[in-house]
Amino acid sequence: MLSPTAKDTIFREGTAQLYRFRPEGGKAKEGLPLLLIPSLINRWYVLDLREKASFAGAMVRAGIDTYCLDWGIPEDEDRYLTWEHVLARLGRAVRMVQKHTGAPKVGILGYCMGGTLSTIWTAQNPDKVAALINLAGPIDFSQAGLLGHMVQPAWFDVGAIAAAGNVSPSQMQSGFVAMRPTLQMAKWVGLAARAGDKDAREAFDAMEEWSNDNVPFPAAAYETYIRELYQGNKLVAGTHYAAGKRVDLKNITCPVLTIIAERDTICPPAAATALNENCGSSDKSVIAVPGGHVGAVIGSKASSVMYPKTAAWLREKLAAPSRGMVAQAAV
Repeated sequence: MLSPTAKDTIFREGTAQLYRFRPEGGKAKEGLPLLLIPSLINRWYVLDLREKASFAGAMVRAGIDTYCLDWGIPEDEDRYLTWEHVLARLGRAVRMVQKHTGAPKVGILGYCMGGTLSTIWTAQNPDKVAALINLAGPIDFSQAGLLGHMVQPAWFDVGAIAAAGNVSPSQMQSGFVAMRPTLQMAKWVGLAARAGDKDAREAFDAMEEWSNDNVPFPAAAYETYIRELYQGNKLVAGTHYAAGKRVDLKNITCPVLTIIAERDTICPPAAATALNENCGSSDKSVIAVPGGHVGAVIGSKASSVMYPKTAAWLREKLAAPSRGMVAQAAV
């Protein structure tokens, strides 16, 4: 069963939805809430994939009041959705969590591109974030590895691609396949070797369903993402602007945790840990997890290594004597 953790939709905007996972016992323990921000181009439920591989479920069991932004599936007209529009939607999700809980601040965990977006938003709104977790999200794109090399401007015309409309899942998947062309064969050989393992088959089936359920990338946002970050590396340079405001990573002073996957080729560890090196926080930590970009979240070591370590960090950073009330201006 995909997405096994019970949840409710508390907000909708276009095709996007904001979920609140139901606390055990019906009431969350005291402390500030956590908002999960998945990648814009992958379905959110990788964070709640199945019973034995659910980051969201682990956070709920740890007593953390957990929310998740489902970006939804862009329609053809969403080709005009800009990078600023995406960040504004993230901001509205934060405000809805504040309104729903009465919390003055929230914790944010961004996965993959969600980590990049969460970092940018936090840098521009540091007073609203109690703790920031970057889960395999690139920050220093000069360290982006083969994926960064593939989109260099000398041979990759991002404007021409975006001019055709939303970038389709098949277009993006072809790039990932080109990075590891033998992966498709290898995974089936690996499954055959574990054919008698029921749990391994269930994990494989869930992973296959999620990995083939990708969504388009809104063209306008895609062009900014590639041109400004992958090609220009403007985030760590301090020259990236969103909504006319410069993104200064030094503005991030809340506790910061970066989670890296040791064999990550999509977001190599150095691309992610650049957050710790460039932010203004004095409370910075790194957790290294075995596996690759997706395996870090749903792999065999995720539930025994990454989930409990992350939950322990969050319980400490989000602890609060009272939720209090949010100022009217915040909502």
